Amino acid sequence: MGRLEGKAAVVTGGGRGIGRAICLAYAKEGADVIVNYATKDQPAQEVVELIGKMGRKAVAVKGNVALKADAEKIINTCVDHFGKIDILVNNAGVSKPNMLYKMTEEQWNEVIDIQLKGPFLCIQAASKYMMERKYGKVINVTSSAGLWGTKGQINYSSAKGGILALTKSAARELAGHGVTVNVIQPGYVSTEMTEKIRTDPKLKEIYTGRILLGRFAEPEEIALTFVFLASEESNYITGQLICVDGGLGMT
Repeated sequence: MGRLEGKAAVVTGGGRGIGRAICLAYAKEGADVIVNYATKDQPAQEVVELIGKMGRKAVAVKGNVALKADAEKIINTCVDHFGKIDILVNNAGVSKPNMLYKMTEEQWNEVIDIQLKGPFLCIQAASKYMMERKYGKVINVTSSAGLWGTKGQINYSSAKGGILALTKSAARELAGHGVTVNVIQPGYVSTEMTEKIRTDPKLKEIYTGRILLGRFAEPEEIALTFVFLASEESNYITGQLICVDGGLGMT
């Protein structure tokens, strides 16, 4: 029997990269999954098909997490299809880099909206169902940028730093209702987002040199920690940051 047998999960940004790996790992462990995506239908539909082949249920839901109506639609679809929501993974993300002095208000707003307001709206929508049932697992996603800052991404860094505070505040508010809230910091992962730094030999050397284990992670490796925090094994963990980064923060 899988570690998530009979559980219902929502994964935002579930069509590609780490989100895709989380959706597949959850299904493999017995969960039914809502695969949220913002623009591209095909990758999300492929994930749904792969989950169906595993014998689990999955539904692709298009929606922008930064819009309250969409966030509620994503969560409500889970409850409508699976009768409940046990797990929420706030993974949807966007990057609009620019230096501080050149960054437009639109670039700031879009990243803050999707990376920080989006998780807030999704937690708000999911928590009412979780509080009723006295059970729920919320897993947020931060980044090294949110811990130490990064040049050219002040919007992204600010949002990812805010996710840490959001996680801790939500953990305090929801603990009495049987809901845990944690946050994962993946390091450099082999996804579309890191393609440039993985394919440019000079950049690859610089970035790999920052990782104690000397290599980028595969999305499937990162997904294992998301499984752990969604499972009964993590019932006594809340308000915590877990770095799954190959020792990136140690260098």
